[in-house]
Amino acid sequence: MKTRRKKYLVEAVKCLTRKAKPTVRKLLNADSMFAAIRQDFTQLPDHRANNSRIPLADALMSGFAVFSLKHPSLLAFEKHYEKEPDNLHRVYGVGIKPSDSQMREALDQVSPELLRQPFRTLFSRAQRGKALEQLAWLDGHYLLALDGTGIYSSEKIGSNYCLQKRKRNGNTEYYMMMLAGAIVHPDHPEVIPICPEMIRHQDGSDKGDCELNASRRLLPHLRQEHPHLKLVVIEDALGANAPHIKDLIANDLRFILAVKPTGHPSLFKQIDLAVKERRATEFTMADPEDPRVSHAFRIIKGVPLNKVSQDELAVNVLEYWEVDARGQERRFSWVTDWELTPENAYQVMRAGRARWRIENETFNTLKNQGYNLGHNYGLGEKHLCAVFAQLMMLAFLVDQLQQLACPLFQAALQKCERKSYLWRQIRSCYDIFIAGSMTAILNAIVDDVKVHLPDET
Repeated sequence: MKTRRKKYLVEAVKCLTRKAKPTVRKLLNADSMFAAIRQDFTQLPDHRANNSRIPLADALMSGFAVFSLKHPSLLAFEKHYEKEPDNLHRVYGVGIKPSDSQMREALDQVSPELLRQPFRTLFSRAQRGKALEQLAWLDGHYLLALDGTGIYSSEKIGSNYCLQKRKRNGNTEYYMMMLAGAIVHPDHPEVIPICPEMIRHQDGSDKGDCELNASRRLLPHLRQEHPHLKLVVIEDALGANAPHIKDLIANDLRFILAVKPTGHPSLFKQIDLAVKERRATEFTMADPEDPRVSHAFRIIKGVPLNKVSQDELAVNVLEYWEVDARGQERRFSWVTDWELTPENAYQVMRAGRARWRIENETFNTLKNQGYNLGHNYGLGEKHLCAVFAQLMMLAFLVDQLQQLACPLFQAALQKCERKSYLWRQIRSCYDIFIAGSMTAILNAIVDDVKVHLPDET
């Protein structure tokens, strides 16, 4: 039976390796990006002894493969490919496959700062391939949504690098978070994540870390890596504070930040005063696509953000009301450095509302569509949890770039209709076939290749 099975598998592999009908982007197909990531990994300094049996690049690439293939655990990944690692070698370029314990030990000492390069490499490829141009908004600017999310939480297991908080039940919770950023667009479901910044206990600090501190580390890196990229940062109301806005300005970043009356009472008093003194510009417009929906805007320029910044920080305010076809009203408010006019208010509003894509298209996707954000793949003693989070985001970046710009991936996704089914199909082909590339696997999905084994007689 084994011989007959092998025969049929060989025939299936011939189908896999035939020329694909959908085109493959030279720089933005999975195999090309896998090779670029591995090349960056090989350039990293190895903190271990020179006689380490498993190269650091192999350990990192194996960790990346876990999230690329959407495996639920390292142990499941190890057991599945322990005896048949062919595709790990062929598709991901792993020379020596580490065990789950060997992977954890190798990655725990890797500084998260060293993993910034693969994100830069893939972003550069997207720019050279002109894939990012379709995400431009507001006079050629890109919308960068920033927000924090949890990556680890436990009341039982912690490390010196975990943050801590006392819960109402008296227990201590150990947790870690990351400040994530992604380029978003009001009309595109794809998001392009940047390298995240970890929110955790910092060496030599007695104070807890927070999103504001993490942003002060992230923003200079972002501007150093992309000095000429035209960016507008969009955030929730937590970002609308004077110190953070000054950090944005210092890093040559525009901003559209949500504000609320409960969190910014002084600002809204100034808004009410401006309305009373007739310094506000108000107008309404019908929705361009649905005339049953109406939009109302209020623009106030040069408003002090708060009492402390009365003489040093003024912002422009955009208030917005939407009334839908059922007569239900929703209200939003933003502060911005953008010069607001009746001509651009609709575009600025849509930019501000696009912030939800960091919640839904990024965090919700990572938590509920196979990447398992929040699952404990390993805490480690130093950097392991952070490294796994970055490898997860890197795998997510590869998938998003393919979804945005690779016709072969788009055809496979259309064939499967849902991402959860596509991930399952990719793993099935990966497990069954000895395939030379991810391109071959996607071809098999598009061409609906099936293996028919004979009855045992």
